[in-house]
This record gives sequence, structure tokens and C-alpha cells, in this order.
Amino acid sequence: MPKVAVGKKVATCGVYMMKTQCLSSDIISSLPLNIIETILTFMPIRDSVKTSILSKKWRYCWMTMPKLIFDQNQVHGYNYNYRHSVKSKLVSAIFHVLFIHSGPTILEFKLPIIDLDLVTEFDAIILYLSRRTNVKDLIIYNSNNFYKLPNPFFSLQGLEYIRLRHCNFEPLVTFNGFNKLKSLWFENVQVSVKALQHFLSNCPLLEDMCLYLAVGGMPKKLPTWLHLRHVTLDLCLREHDVISSALCIIRSAPNLQRLNFMMNDNVNLPIQGSSMKLVDFQDGLSLTFDHLKHFEILISRNYVFMMEFVKLVMAKSPVLEIARTELKTNISVEEELKICKEMINLPFSRASPSSKLIIERPKTSSRRR
Repeated sequence: MPKVAVGKKVATCGVYMMKTQCLSSDIISSLPLNIIETILTFMPIRDSVKTSILSKKWRYCWMTMPKLIFDQNQVHGYNYNYRHSVKSKLVSAIFHVLFIHSGPTILEFKLPIIDLDLVTEFDAIILYLSRRTNVKDLIIYNSNNFYKLPNPFFSLQGLEYIRLRHCNFEPLVTFNGFNKLKSLWFENVQVSVKALQHFLSNCPLLEDMCLYLAVGGMPKKLPTWLHLRHVTLDLCLREHDVISSALCIIRSAPNLQRLNFMMNDNVNLPIQGSSMKLVDFQDGLSLTFDHLKHFEILISRNYVFMMEFVKLVMAKSPVLEIARTELKTNISVEEELKICKEMINLPFSRASPSSKLIIERPKTSSRRR
């Protein structure tokens, strides 16, 4: 085979030609479209749009991204004191992306905006999403003004993950829930007991649920969720109805593996006596935690009742690994020491001999048993 001299190196024509082809190839442009879309989903949308200058192949790739995530930090020069300017830029960016987006599917749409009021824009956004096929994940936060979800929201039957904050959940009479829903997160969501009961009864695949319970805002009868593994509940311990609703949810999840309680003590409300006697009616509720491995509870002032609940959970959980209690800052060091002393000196039943009870104060001190 003839040889060609290349500087001080000698190579066969075949090898030299192969190297030349490799060096001249555009590696970025040769990536498959699905790989490019995956790369773009790990980038802020602002940066994803900038990739259009990389090559001809990348020029329009961002327009078919299946995941769209917006937040105020994507606007250059974000400052809390200039929210109106930020809102204008953010809204402009959102609708620019939505109107140009040409992909067949938007799997995720996330708008976790906490301190900007986008009430007037939500209707147009949700209407657009309802016309664009299979949306699976949806996050919409609003500021302190409650926002009524428009009717097109309830037509998003492909939803598997919902996270809503500060909105009114008023479904149509014909709405039969989201039968593909796996994860539900409601914070300060206004919904009637009847509507919520009907909604939850038609979500058989729920695996993860986070609810902020209010007085009169929860049903007393629910279906059995065989797939539900993780539950987070925020409730006021002075309200008997709220506590009963929480217990109803727990009973409806026989395969629960992780339970988080955020118990708030509203000092403006009188303590309802029956709410303080949870242990007394536990047998009537047949409360069991056969699969529970992790239990966490955030404790406020009324720690006596809360620690009784911790004892109850530990007595009913045969496979429990960790029971973690976090003390709020309004509990004094003296009260903390009293809690630890009582838990050590007063014996209580543990269904799981290997379970660990952890009592701690965030970022300050911790007590471990």
C-alpha cells in the first residue's frame, strides 16, 4: 500500500483519510434527537433556547422539548423589589416558548412561582396545555391570591403528578378524577368535602400524597389506596375533625411506608377535648402500620399529645426503622429536656425492637435515644 508523509508522521492513505473524516465530522450535530432533548431537559429554558446557535440541527430542537420549567430566576437581574418588571419578562418568555413549541407532547409543565401573581395568565396557559396532548406532570404555584382552576384543567386526563398552591379546586359535575394520577400535592387549596371525596375516590393509582388539612375540608370515608406508599399531612391538632380526617387517610393506605406529620397548634382555638384522647379510641379505629418504615413529625407547643401519638405509631409499626421528631423553635430547651426524660424514664411499647427514636431541634441541638 502506498504511504503519504504527514509532517513527521507516516500513515497509510486509508488511515489518514479515516482520521481526516473523524476530525471534520460534527459530533454535536450527529447526536440522535432523543439524546439532544434529554440534554436540553437538564438545562434552564433560557439556556436551552441559546443552543439554537450550536448548529443547524440544534436550531429548532428546543421547540420540541417535552419538559418546560419556568421560574423567576431565569429572568436576568431578578430582584424581589422589581417584581412587576420580572413578571412582565417572565410572562413574555412563557408565551413565546408556548406559541413556538411544536412538539407533539409536553410531558412536564412546571411554573413554581411563589412571589409573583400570575392569576390572569394561568387561564391561557392551561387552555394551551389542554390542547397539546399528553401532559403528565403539572406544577402551578400562585401567590397569596387564590386562583380558580379553569375547566380545561380537568380535561388533562394524562396527569400523573399534580402540585398546586393557592387555588380553588372546583371540578365540573362530570369530572371523574384523574385515573392515572400517582402523586398529589395540595397546599392551601380550597375544595369542598364532597368534591375532594369524589376526586380522591377516583384516583386509584396514588403513590404519594401531601395535603394541608383544614377544618371541614376532608371527607370521613375514603377508598383503599393499595399503591399509596408516602403520605404527608399538615394539620391543626386542636381540631378533632381534622385529626379524624388524618386517621381516615392513614387507614385507607394499608401499604404505607413513609408518614410525615406537620402538626400545628393554633393557639387562637380552644383545645377540643376529644382530640387529645387519640390513644383512647385507637382500638376502635383498628389503626395499624404493618409496612411503615419511616415516621416523621414536626412538633409544636402541645407536645404532650404529639408524643403520645409518636408512642402509638411505634407500638403499631412492626417494621419501623426510624421515628424522627423535630421540635419547633417555640419549644424551650427546658421543655425539650422534659420530653427526652419522659421518653427515657416512662416505658412504652415498640412493635419493632430495632426502631430508633430521634428527637432533635433543627440546626441547634439534638437528642438521640
